[in-house]
Amino acid sequence: MNHEKRRIELVTMLKKRGRIKKEKVEKAFLETPRELFIPEKIKEYAYVDTPLEIGNGQTISAPHMVAIMCEALDVKEGQKILEIGAGSGYHAAIVSKIIGKKGHIYTVERIKKLAENAKQNLKKANITNVTVKIGDGSQGLQEFAPYDIIYVTCAAPDIPDPLIEQLKDPGQILIPVGQRICELMLLEKKDDKITSKNLGGCAFVPLIGKYGH
Repeated sequence: MNHEKRRIELVTMLKKRGRIKKEKVEKAFLETPRELFIPEKIKEYAYVDTPLEIGNGQTISAPHMVAIMCEALDVKEGQKILEIGAGSGYHAAIVSKIIGKKGHIYTVERIKKLAENAKQNLKKANITNVTVKIGDGSQGLQEFAPYDIIYVTCAAPDIPDPLIEQLKDPGQILIPVGQRICELMLLEKKDDKITSKNLGGCAFVPLIGKYGH
């Protein structure tokens, strides 16, 4: 199976549909082999634009959703970013390409087995600027705060206060809010003020933890 060819076809389709607009997002998708981030038995579906089961009741997001989130945020080289919900490591891998070697992503995963898998997947993909931590992502990760950007890959009942506290000023938070069917909210912190924008409906597994469901 020619994964590279299918990766190019997927990116072409996402561009046609307006999901990928920025050149740096396109480049990141082309450089990140999704097949390394999904279980062996479903590798043939690596470049189908759909969420896939990765075990423990969790999924890897559909490529178009990862693209929407990358496009919504002002991700730049050299930034320090916090991701809540490592999953298989794929989303962090894409963002790691945009922030480059001088940037770093800290990603928090509550399920130990998934966290260990994400570490292995990132290693296979030769990605060295992502650190996977096991813990309650709804409380953020105070250890390395503050962050330029925080994004959440699971649906929260509301925006957790610790995430707002751990965000730089200026900074951005992207988070699905609601139940499994939720709204993707973009928050901007600037001059001690928070503004929010609803980017539309989406579907995510629930955020579990102190500030989760």
